[in-house]
Amino acid sequence: MKLKKVKQNILRFFGQLFLANVVTALCKSLKVEKVNYDVIKKLQQEKKNYVLAFWHSTMLLPWFLHGGPAFAALISKSKDGDLLAKILKRWKYNVVRGSSSKGGDVALGIMVDLAKNNYSIAITPDGPGGPPHKFKAGAVVTAKKSGIPLVLAGIGFKKKKLLNSWDKFQVPYFFSKVKVVYSNPFFVDKNLSYEETSKIIKDCEVKLSELQKSAAQF
Repeated sequence: MKLKKVKQNILRFFGQLFLANVVTALCKSLKVEKVNYDVIKKLQQEKKNYVLAFWHSTMLLPWFLHGGPAFAALISKSKDGDLLAKILKRWKYNVVRGSSSKGGDVALGIMVDLAKNNYSIAITPDGPGGPPHKFKAGAVVTAKKSGIPLVLAGIGFKKKKLLNSWDKFQVPYFFSKVKVVYSNPFFVDKNLSYEETSKIIKDCEVKLSELQKSAAQF
């Protein structure tokens, strides 16, 4: 049994390594158009960190585009999260494990601390299990408590395959055209009430859905 377990672990390791190579090659092949990207350039030039939020179904490319040692990522503790965490670590992210249902409070606290210490934060606000395009509180609360701006990003793949998952996960074809549309950065006042913060979260949901529709137009 022990030998069988070792073989399984070896196969899993090489499978994950192969997946990371394929995903990286796929993202590098895409023809990306960035709309309103000057807002990101300006933040980078001014050495300001920020929270970046994008829908779970489109997360493949934005993770790749923003990878680096100055970015932290919130990833669920699920088995799918294990695979994604390995890929993101390869892309130089500081990976924090947790979600709204499992380890969420602790993970959110870590993200806020990182944001206060010059890390930008990448979050899928409807992950890890939906409902799809339902903006949860994590991105807004992180921006509110850390005092850094929030940027939303819609991602449209011209040619893609939709997986049979809860979010209809989008896998772009190699060399597909892609459009990434960024919002202007905005701050969430730390003194807002619960009700006012809830309204900001709802507004972000509407805005991100609008950005997503815009990105899907070619």
